[in-house]
Amino acid sequence: MTKLVIYTDLDGSLLDHDSYSHAAADALLAELEAQGIPVIIASSKTRSEQVSLRNELDNHHPFIVENGAAVFIPAGYFETQPSGTVHENGYWVKRFSLPRLHWLKMIAGVSADFNGEFTSFDNLDTGQIVSLTGLSEAAAARAARREFGEPVHWTGSDKRRQRFIQRLEQGGAHILQGGRFLHVAGDCDKGRAMQWLNNRYGRQSDGKTPASLAIGDSQNDAAMLEAADYALIIRSPFHAEPTLLRSEGTLRSSNYGPGGWDEGVRKILHSLHLLKGSTNG
Repeated sequence: MTKLVIYTDLDGSLLDHDSYSHAAADALLAELEAQGIPVIIASSKTRSEQVSLRNELDNHHPFIVENGAAVFIPAGYFETQPSGTVHENGYWVKRFSLPRLHWLKMIAGVSADFNGEFTSFDNLDTGQIVSLTGLSEAAAARAARREFGEPVHWTGSDKRRQRFIQRLEQGGAHILQGGRFLHVAGDCDKGRAMQWLNNRYGRQSDGKTPASLAIGDSQNDAAMLEAADYALIIRSPFHAEPTLLRSEGTLRSSNYGPGGWDEGVRKILHSLHLLKGSTNG
């Protein structure tokens, strides 16, 4: 029976903000896998990006894409296919958002009023995405394969940015601020996707839902950090930490990125008596 499931953001959390390296967390990831503690990626990244990274990490667990727009569960991962999912290309898929095309049409509908103040992925070529993100060309191409939402790079003023957000929200969009981009999608978030998936773990374990640990560094992680049993906020050198209502069961890392990930997860798991060995500080 799984006692704990870890749900983690990527950029600035499990991955270094600049280099995208996860090396500082690799030893702990191997320990967690050996002890049967699933690590679920919950990111703004696309399915294509996450499949590539999961292969790199040898991670075979479910994953949450595009800020909670959908959950992908490898077919056969649970004993039975969860209700509300569709079987698609080797995954059981639970969708929480309308497709990308819907949001692209909405953005196009307001673009004339904000001319020159933003660009979205749909208007960028691979080289431009590389310049904005620091990704390799191959990784940038995967990042462009959005299915459920659209990242927007805002270059106008903060006041105009708020007006832009208001216009899209009036049309039914849900806007999340990530580490680099505004993410335009449906009324979904990492928190609801995490809760849905964690309940699926419970239904496969005689109804006993496992504890959840959420990890993130940005405001688009806030819903997940609020909803989890335990929250780890990763310190960032680039932006303020996400604003949370909770304080109990919350830890803030001292280190940045994957170093902070390793530090914080070890502390929390030792407090829960779920991990042997050193806390690495």
